[in-house]
Amino acid sequence: MTTTTSAPAAPDLHPLLSERWSTRAFDPEHQLDDETAGRLLEAVRWTPSASNTQPWRVALALRGTPEHEVLFGTLMGFNTAWAAGASALVLVAAERTTPEGKDLRWADLDAGQAVAHLTVQAAAEGLVVHTMGGIEVERVREAYEVPAGVEPLVVLAVGRQGDLSVLDEKTRRRELERSRRPLSELVLPLRGASA
Repeated sequence: MTTTTSAPAAPDLHPLLSERWSTRAFDPEHQLDDETAGRLLEAVRWTPSASNTQPWRVALALRGTPEHEVLFGTLMGFNTAWAAGASALVLVAAERTTPEGKDLRWADLDAGQAVAHLTVQAAAEGLVVHTMGGIEVERVREAYEVPAGVEPLVVLAVGRQGDLSVLDEKTRRRELERSRRPLSELVLPLRGASA
């Protein structure tokens, strides 16, 4: 039972956005080929950034490799219950300070844009992405050569949508419940403006 769901009440969005889904059910048979992996990383590389600083840093780990085993070992809690089926894990970090000590105030925003670009490219490739903040940052630092001023942020699970029936009932329900706050809660009004 493979199921997908579109964003409710979002008919004008491009399908790459409206059908984007942070699944926890990955196809464990799917292998990410080198060409597709390269395009995902190119999407990251061509992300816009403040003053073209390009402050993101990434590490790609394909399932079945020693790199994957190491990166998977940095995941925390519930993430370990489902992320093993993903075809690849991608570590994303942000260079918050240059080697010269200059603060890069927008680094996390730019790294977030890199995640978004990879996510949209993945959707165009027929893949799904789930972002995980539950990582052991110190274990990441032990495993990777993370320079001073660079902060590991998230790990992305990337792969092909799998069968939701492999998930437990609670997790399966979470998969099918897509909701967002109304725009009225997200758009900041001008101070003192009447409603």
